Amino acid sequence: MGAGSWGTAFGIMCVDAGEPTTIWARRDAVAGEIARERTNNLYLPDVRLPDGLEATSDPASALADADVVVLAVPSVGIEQQLADWGAYIPSDATLVSLIKGVDVASLRFASQVVRDSLDCDPDRVVVVSGPNLAKECAQRLPAATVAASPDERRAERVQQAVMAPYFRVYTNPDKIGVEVGGAVKNVVALAAGMAHGMGFGDNTMAAVITRGLAEMVRLGVALGGNALTFAGLAGVGDLVATCTSPKSRNRTVGERLGKGESLEDVIASMNMVAEGVKSSRAILGLAERAGVEMPITEGVVAVCHAGHDPGNLVEALLQRSAKPEIYGM
Repeated sequence: MGAGSWGTAFGIMCVDAGEPTTIWARRDAVAGEIARERTNNLYLPDVRLPDGLEATSDPASALADADVVVLAVPSVGIEQQLADWGAYIPSDATLVSLIKGVDVASLRFASQVVRDSLDCDPDRVVVVSGPNLAKECAQRLPAATVAASPDERRAERVQQAVMAPYFRVYTNPDKIGVEVGGAVKNVVALAAGMAHGMGFGDNTMAAVITRGLAEMVRLGVALGGNALTFAGLAGVGDLVATCTSPKSRNRTVGERLGKGESLEDVIASMNMVAEGVKSSRAILGLAERAGVEMPITEGVVAVCHAGHDPGNLVEALLQRSAKPEIYGM
């Protein structure tokens, strides 16, 4: 459900894993292009889609008889989307969240919004997260990810559904940790992009990634996640890919901010969502509620939502009081 870059790439992998797969696009033109031309040039230019990937703009048709429903829409507006077509989801279908964000108003992760919107068992929602840049997955380059749910049967069903020859899927019961990793890495990637845009070097990038990981672990453990999860694909793996790759939307936004562009101009020029921009405030809210220090996240919020200069973020981080490397865990 969702024909953006990651939704389309995920659909490709499901077909390659041997699953009959239908993709729902909100716009008739996108669904028609996928069905007729086997392309989605708005979101995945220069990628040929497999013949087995069906497409429709009719949600009832897309959801009919589905046993796995993949939610690949932006975190902003997910409640309205589910209100529009959630009633068509079969009653025992496994729900897969590819959404890496936190609702600003309620401070809920995407899986919690899905649970509340559909009034369903929370373990029915499987969270998929990892170092999965959509373009590379669509090009069938080797990659791996994590499917997380305390319900082992549902996690294994998702593992089976998308484990293509080039895409390895691991299961993990720690849905909280996996979801925290997927959301926080976008915020850290904004900071990493800013550092790169301002011309700082590899040492700076390594420091931002490492200290960003520390923030991720502190928040994740405080919310009930397993510290070991953050040493895996959904933690440090996704963090490294998102912070270092020019294909990453969040890093790209940060880089352009670091070069002096306004956030409004950057967002207006993109046809895809950088989840970290909006969810940064919610993540900071969660940290404050849990009593967790997240200075990088705090700086990103100041730049993106209070108009601070990115240079002030670096200066503020460097002037923080001296501390042990491991604290607050």
